[in-house]
Amino acid sequence: MAKVSPHGSWKSPISAKDVAGGGVGLGGVSVDGEDVYWIERRPDEGGRSVIVRRKADGSAEDITPPPFNARTRVHEYGGGDFAAHDGTVYFSNFADQKIYRARVGEEPEPLTDSPDRRYADMVVDEKRNRIVCVREDHSGEGEPKNELVGVALSDGSETVIATGEDFYSSPRISPGGELLAWLSWNHPNMPWNGTELWSCEVDGEGRTSDPQKVAGGESESIFQPEFSPDGTLHFASDQTGWWNLYREGESEPLYGMEAEFGLPQWGFGMSTYAFLSEGSIVCTYIRGGEFHLAVLDVASGRLEGVDVPYSVVSGVKVGGGRVFFRGGSPTGPTSLVALDAENGDAEVVKRSREAVPDPGYLSVPRPIEFPTEGGLTSHAFFYPPENRDFEAPEGEKPPLVVSSHGGPTAMTTASFDLSLQFWTSRGFAVLDVNYGGSSGYGREYRERLRGKWGVVDVDDCVNGAKHLVEEGLVDGGRLAITGGSAGGYTTLCALTFRDVFAAGASHFGVSDAEALAKETHKFESRYLDGLIGAYPEDVDLYRERSPIHSTERLSCPVIFFQGLEDEVVPPNQAEAMVDALRSKGVPVAYVPFEGEQHGFRKSENIERAITGELYFYSRVFGFDLADDDIEPVEIENLP
Repeated sequence: MAKVSPHGSWKSPISAKDVAGGGVGLGGVSVDGEDVYWIERRPDEGGRSVIVRRKADGSAEDITPPPFNARTRVHEYGGGDFAAHDGTVYFSNFADQKIYRARVGEEPEPLTDSPDRRYADMVVDEKRNRIVCVREDHSGEGEPKNELVGVALSDGSETVIATGEDFYSSPRISPGGELLAWLSWNHPNMPWNGTELWSCEVDGEGRTSDPQKVAGGESESIFQPEFSPDGTLHFASDQTGWWNLYREGESEPLYGMEAEFGLPQWGFGMSTYAFLSEGSIVCTYIRGGEFHLAVLDVASGRLEGVDVPYSVVSGVKVGGGRVFFRGGSPTGPTSLVALDAENGDAEVVKRSREAVPDPGYLSVPRPIEFPTEGGLTSHAFFYPPENRDFEAPEGEKPPLVVSSHGGPTAMTTASFDLSLQFWTSRGFAVLDVNYGGSSGYGREYRERLRGKWGVVDVDDCVNGAKHLVEEGLVDGGRLAITGGSAGGYTTLCALTFRDVFAAGASHFGVSDAEALAKETHKFESRYLDGLIGAYPEDVDLYRERSPIHSTERLSCPVIFFQGLEDEVVPPNQAEAMVDALRSKGVPVAYVPFEGEQHGFRKSENIERAITGELYFYSRVFGFDLADDDIEPVEIENLP
């Protein structure tokens, strides 16, 4: 029989240690003949990213020994950290950002030697014995210089292939090696606003000639160029308002649909489709916020769904007669999956975590739509409290934690997230919001945030919470909001400029939009032009949208978590807010982490952040903690 206990004080088998260190993050995948390689982000090893290989016989082994950390810092967000070819792996090492060459059982050896250059999105050009990749050069004054380069495998010498644009990504070499394609874009665009796809011929010495623009422009986003086995260039374009698949020379999509076959290119190496043959494409697409796996027959234009037990599918690759992808479901961990291309049999290659809580402690999210400003509708996933051992006193409604995702041009999904289940199994409800500006719902929805950051996203988080209160599902007096990075900005804006939430938590969040515009890294240095306005011309609007300039309007408790080596949102953003709230007498807590960048990777820090937030809410909302071992957080100005 379930025990009666107030919401928030339920005893849960899901510990912060489970959230922080009970598994690994699964990153980029590369297929090399019969072998598959992937990255494991291991919190228990200080957040180290390790390249793992599984051979055809099923045996798996680490390729990169300690202390090597396969993680590039190009654009700060990285991705495209390695390439595998003929049993050799080439990867960017986090500590020095050099490219290293690694083989099983051998110590990795450096291929490049500059301490000021970073490399990403590597592809092996076998015909010319080189790597083609993006290079970010930090040796000069001002912004780093991004170029497309070739790195000779014989001696590490570098040759510039394409230069002059602010950004490059996605180099692709045709099967015969005669053609090279890539993406480029310039300030103030982000890659989901407008990119250009280029293609050119390459001679035997690696010299390029007569580059031609294939597609794209200032207001058309191109995603993931790929050559088919017969050498035809394919890509995703959102020229219709939706990222659909195209091939060079044709103006109509291969299959036109109000669905997203592409994603916002926050990191390198992203993949939503791959070729089974020259006329058959396996792909994933998002429709109505839900992911689908399908096979597209190019000749007939038929799209046939593939039945898999996953609500989120990403990182699609093909090799050795198999389709590889990362798959996740609401109640199962994200896994690297191998699907037999002939018979459809699926095999789990690697799970992000082996131990999963009993279903009786798991909240299954349900997608909801709710009304927001301007007569529009927004989207979210609602997680009700769930713990088979407990029930709340009669009539008590649960506190609500509204989660605001980062990006802000990202999206939240219904994939299994133990950090959310940490809350619901303790008696909280969670609303995970895909506010206007999020991806997955078409370009028009994504552009709701143009010029409206700090307004539309806040409205949607507020209206989502109000909707649940009106439905009688949560306690309107115990509403909290939390978020990291851009989600932290939304959190601080909601707490400052609205009077709905009773508490909040900012994880490495923006408090001063003007400071962000002046101090952040190159990739996002003009991002705010589209989200707020041109800087410095619209400086008054930047200050109006910055919580740091309106702390007199903030009167509810806030906790801040911050990495002290964060170059995306520097620590002074959090520290300025803490100082202001401290002097005003508002309850405030600050938890800094040495050695962390933008996002926490070390298990002890991930654990401290989630337990610190729980402790904070217990003090603010006045419930007892069932967890006896939670380290208290110092909360200043709390009566």
